Amino acid sequence: MKFRYLIILFLVPSLHCIGQEAKPNDTTFVNLKDYSPDFIYNMKYATEDNFLKTKVYDCEACYLRYKTVEALIEANERFLKRGYKIVIFDCYRPLDIQKKMWQIVSNPDYVADPKKGSIHNRGGAVDITLADSTGAVLDMGTLFDHFGIEASHDYEDLPDQVKQNRKLLRKIMTRSGFRIFQSEWWHYNLKNARKESISNFKWKCD
Repeated sequence: MKFRYLIILFLVPSLHCIGQEAKPNDTTFVNLKDYSPDFIYNMKYATEDNFLKTKVYDCEACYLRYKTVEALIEANERFLKRGYKIVIFDCYRPLDIQKKMWQIVSNPDYVADPKKGSIHNRGGAVDITLADSTGAVLDMGTLFDHFGIEASHDYEDLPDQVKQNRKLLRKIMTRSGFRIFQSEWWHYNLKNARKESISNFKWKCD
């Protein structure tokens, strides 16, 4: 009787395993679209609408470390409850692209020196803004990749609504485990992401 009982236990899978896929390692690169459908994509470097004036990504895929994806989804869920949604401009960035950016804008206030690497190159940074429930993008005072003081978090000569929009973005993102990048209102780094290694892998488009 005991023998038959052991056979049954061996053949029946654990309830914890049914319907569950293995969770990736925190530092594994994953595609955000595989984990949430609730983001708007406007990946600037997959178009010519960027300061490089050329398309450097083959598609709009947003790759990040899994722990960055978890934190970003947590932030987006908080925005969704308020009637907003994250719009994504950039995610993981290969080191080769960082080198091209540095050749054009060699200013560490706006572009990380590829010798040190960006948090984007480590899969721990996102460039984002917000859209409302109709899909209209909120006014943040400047365009994405505006290389000027007006894009700084400290800049105050802005309409009240713009300041409120920036404050909302900053409040939810920092509450969800991200840090600001002082000179760019759109750039957020996951805490402790700098300890990850710099990468130069190229993702495959679907």
